[in-house]
Amino acid sequence: MECVQKLASQKAVVIFSKSTCCMCHAIKRLFYEQGVSPMIYELDEQKNGGEMERALIRLGCKPSVPAVFVGGKFVGSAKDLLTQHLDGSLNKMLKDAGALWL
Repeated sequence: MECVQKLASQKAVVIFSKSTCCMCHAIKRLFYEQGVSPMIYELDEQKNGGEMERALIRLGCKPSVPAVFVGGKFVGSAKDLLTQHLDGSLNKMLKDAGALWL
C-alpha cells in the first residue's frame, strides 16, 4: 500500500490503469483533452501490478481501475471523475494541484 501512496504523490495527477480497459482509456483522454499530462501506471504492464491492484482495492477503489489521484489524494474512479468533470469540481482540483493553469 505504501508503494501506491508514494507513486500517487509523485505528480499532480496519477492514474492507475490497465492498457486493455476502455474506461481507463476514456479517463486518460479526458485529462489529455484538458491539457493535463498525468503520470500513468498500467497495472497489467507492471511487475508488481497485481500487488498494486490489491492495494488500490484496500484503499477503496472499486473497481480497481481507473484509479485517479490528484494532488496525492484519491479522487475516484471513472464514474466519480465524470461526475466531477460535469459539475466543474474536477477543474478546481486540477488547478489547486498545479496540473491546470487556465
